[in-house]
Amino acid sequence: MLKKIYQVGIVGGVVLMLASCTAGPDNTGLEYAPQMYHSTPYEPLSQIQDKEAGTWLDSNPEDEHGEFYNSNEYNAFGMTMREPVAGTIRRGGIPNHIAPDDYETAATELTSPIEFTPDVVKEGKALYDRFCDHCHGAKGMGDGSVGKVFKGVPTYNSAAIKDQPEGHIFHVITHGKGRMGAHSSQLSVEERWKIVSYVQTLQKQ
Repeated sequence: MLKKIYQVGIVGGVVLMLASCTAGPDNTGLEYAPQMYHSTPYEPLSQIQDKEAGTWLDSNPEDEHGEFYNSNEYNAFGMTMREPVAGTIRRGGIPNHIAPDDYETAATELTSPIEFTPDVVKEGKALYDRFCDHCHGAKGMGDGSVGKVFKGVPTYNSAAIKDQPEGHIFHVITHGKGRMGAHSSQLSVEERWKIVSYVQTLQKQ
């Protein structure tokens, strides 16, 4: 009898312990490694300067601030990330010493990092149809639906453009020229080079 009472007491103690860990509407309960369950809600590119932010989820009380505090005293602009070292080039990017309007340097220094295979040209055409056709036209004749309204869109087989190298075309797509806006925010570096591959086929028509 005493043994059964002892067993019931152990089971009851375990149940009570587990119940005490259960979260409720007014009690978050006890959690192992809570930072794995609750993400830190940082504002994009900004610092949280309130040292009390996230004290209820503090995984390191010894640092004397809440879990969400992320102020960086060495960043005077209040950003969460550090500024890149001067002259840094994004992986897969283009040299940033070439000014947006320096098409001559771009023409001589920029070359495609990908081979212009038939498959790449095909992908370039698909991107061209999506981003360029409306102004430059299906065959690069400047007769797209927008090009017909805003006159002056050059043709790719004209004397001024038909011999332009790939670096020049890439630079124009990246930074724009004249009334053409920059497309670096809409297209990745690889996508721009793929469009270049297709534009060069239109130059020869």
